[in-house]
Amino acid sequence: MAGQMAVVTPTAPIEGLLRLRLDLSYDGTPFAGWARQPGQRTVQGDVEDALMRVARLPAVRLTVAGRTDSGVHAIGQVAHVDLPAGTPVGGLARRLNGVLDRAVRVTGLAPAPAGFDARFSALSRRYVYRITDAPYGADPLRRFDTLASPRPLDTAAMAEAALLLLGEHDFAAFCRRREGATTVRTLLRLDVSRSANGVILADVEADAFCHSMVRALVGALVAVGEGRQRPEWAAGVLGRGVRDPAVTVLPAHGLTLVEVRYPPDALLAARARVTRAVRVPTTSSG
Repeated sequence: MAGQMAVVTPTAPIEGLLRLRLDLSYDGTPFAGWARQPGQRTVQGDVEDALMRVARLPAVRLTVAGRTDSGVHAIGQVAHVDLPAGTPVGGLARRLNGVLDRAVRVTGLAPAPAGFDARFSALSRRYVYRITDAPYGADPLRRFDTLASPRPLDTAAMAEAALLLLGEHDFAAFCRRREGATTVRTLLRLDVSRSANGVILADVEADAFCHSMVRALVGALVAVGEGRQRPEWAAGVLGRGVRDPAVTVLPAHGLTLVEVRYPPDALLAARARVTRAVRVPTTSSG
């Protein structure tokens, strides 16, 4: 899909503040997603509360690479936070993990390079969706991050369908629309494979994702894998640009954010400027 670009100036830490990069892993089961919500337990709420406690600050605000939905897990989430320049950083990750619930771990914490923005400097986000079609269901130790399919799945057919979805498209058919937000995305990877222990892995990478996009994409592939649809059907849904009732948005618990990729440090600020640009579609991709 072609588009016009209107450049918007990226945010940067205010003078007197120190920007920190945080790498995070979490079990999404007990959380109502990443974003702080009144009356709900969220990953952002837990981590911000822990930061305020250990750094003795009245308020902090995290910016995250990708807002995961309720029940979605992460082993490679990235966020940044701006703290007063005099805030002691040594041992901060250890102190945060000491007060956080064990469902969340800070796996890395360090001063961010100049120009770093956890959200806008990112080149891509990568997720993996786990499915088992074993007749006995999910392994008990993986039941919280693996979907049990009641039917056998043809992974070769799923992989064939996946190849037809790659590239830059308007993914409106696989997204929950938000007012004023674009649904144009570049799908860099959509690989389907079966691991040595029989678990089906859908490995999905894009420059960004809109709401429910990964779970809808994999849901379409499952329809193909079950034999209910032919491989070219998923590409047809994409081209029509409207939600298809035959596409099931799969449950959140099978999905894990595994990686956020960034450019070299010297290109972080430039990447943020490009990403923050508003993309206005001008032609249809057909």
